[in-house]
Amino acid sequence: MSIQHTITSITVLGPLFILFLIALVVCTRVIRIRYTSKQYALIIAFAVYILGVMHFVFFPIDINIGVYANQTPWYKTIQWIPLLTADIPSFALNILLFLPLGFMLPILSPLVTSMREAARAGLILSLLIEMLQLLIRVTLGNGRSTDINDLIANTAGSLLGFLILKWFDKRAIGQRLLNPWKLSHGIFRKDMH
Repeated sequence: MSIQHTITSITVLGPLFILFLIALVVCTRVIRIRYTSKQYALIIAFAVYILGVMHFVFFPIDINIGVYANQTPWYKTIQWIPLLTADIPSFALNILLFLPLGFMLPILSPLVTSMREAARAGLILSLLIEMLQLLIRVTLGNGRSTDINDLIANTAGSLLGFLILKWFDKRAIGQRLLNPWKLSHGIFRKDMH
């Protein structure tokens, strides 16, 4: 018996986005949090960004089980050697992919206020993505690999996005433009790490 099927992103991410919107409405009604229209736009933009990341790193998911399964053992698809085996265009694209995370998280969350926290957020999200790619590879036979270089690039992108925001927030024009979007006051602590 063999199973071959392709799961497209819209079949998974479309319903996830609708569920997110419903959850946002319910949470704001139950908790009675009042956001401005700019803050709602930022929350929705962040959700769209996360769904976009999921689209690029997971989809399409090609299910190949049985006769047509990928014959390469899953443990041979893990790239353990950092930087020496990095594909430069892919590395740069991974940095760009995580720039918005480092830029948006400090505006959205009072927990991300230092370089260390921004790097940690990027590393955790990237590690979660790599582990899910490995799980999909092992269970469904999808051809994606798990790469240490992606962890490095994604963490660097998150950190770079944070540094860009920090630089912009230090300017008067940056503060004027960013303040209406912030969900918490005082993006940065004085004890920057």
